[in-house]
Amino acid sequence: MDERARILDNYYVPARYPNGHVEGPAYEHYGSLHSSQALDRARTVLGFVRKALADG
Repeated sequence: MDERARILDNYYVPARYPNGHVEGPAYEHYGSLHSSQALDRARTVLGFVRKALADG
């Protein structure tokens, strides 16, 4: 599971901060494929967390 969460970490800082990318704004570095993959991974992580909380 942590591999999927780690991949999401790669999107956080560059997309959150205006100077996160040395060359240009974040929207120039991410496309619809990145967005779809990030959403799929985020849903997987959320599902894992929800299950862990329900089982706990």
